[in-house]
Amino acid sequence: MKLSKYIKDIYKDKDIVIELAVNDFKNKYSGSYFGIVWAFIQPIVTILVFWFVFEVGFRAKANNDIPFVLWLTAGLIPWFFFSDALNSMTYSFLEYAYLVKKVVFKIELLPLVKLLSSLFVHFIFIILMVILLLLNKYSFSLYLFQLFYYTFCTLIFVFSIGLFTASVTPFFKDFGQIITIFLQFGMWLTPIMWQVNILPPRYVLLFKLNPMFYIIQGYRDSIFYNIGFWNYRFQTLYFWSITIVLVLISVKVYKKTNQHFSDVI
Repeated sequence: MKLSKYIKDIYKDKDIVIELAVNDFKNKYSGSYFGIVWAFIQPIVTILVFWFVFEVGFRAKANNDIPFVLWLTAGLIPWFFFSDALNSMTYSFLEYAYLVKKVVFKIELLPLVKLLSSLFVHFIFIILMVILLLLNKYSFSLYLFQLFYYTFCTLIFVFSIGLFTASVTPFFKDFGQIITIFLQFGMWLTPIMWQVNILPPRYVLLFKLNPMFYIIQGYRDSIFYNIGFWNYRFQTLYFWSITIVLVLISVKVYKKTNQHFSDVI
């Protein structure tokens, strides 16, 4: 399967993908009493816990007199999307095993279905972030529209990893647990609760090599600092180079494994 053909299939079947994503989003919480509210409870509790530990406990501060809880939330929102989408995509072929075994269904669309399902929650979090900014009487600039660009960056980046993990998990089901551990370490190794400038200069570049640094910094630049992504030419080129390479690798791995899914699921 070539990448160009995969993109054409997505566009051709976009209505099916969107319909499945909406149904997946609804079914995820349909059996619980509070429904979709559960999609927000854990992230909100996580934000409150980190806010209490870092601002109240450690007296952490953000730059330019930005309330720490807002600065923290702006960094956690893209991470929540990345984490939730990657976890969901990793198990997509296993969760939709009944579709994988149907010859007529294009199973390569399933990871994208889970990705879009997570995207719905992400958009709601962005709206909540904007409401918080309004309540704190923040003035908005045109740079806020960069959030669409950085959301697109997150979408493609998580897809570049998620298609790979989804292709491997049917053969090695413990791989999902490895991804969970990876995300736990990744959250602390990414400057979300802390600022990269607290590190010795020799380590700063190392942490900036993490593609999620580009995205999280981009969210904060768009919301607080009014800095355009074009000011980071090297980082932008690096991010897209890494992401495109990962997409090509993931598509190749999927091509080599997909014909065997029905045998192992």
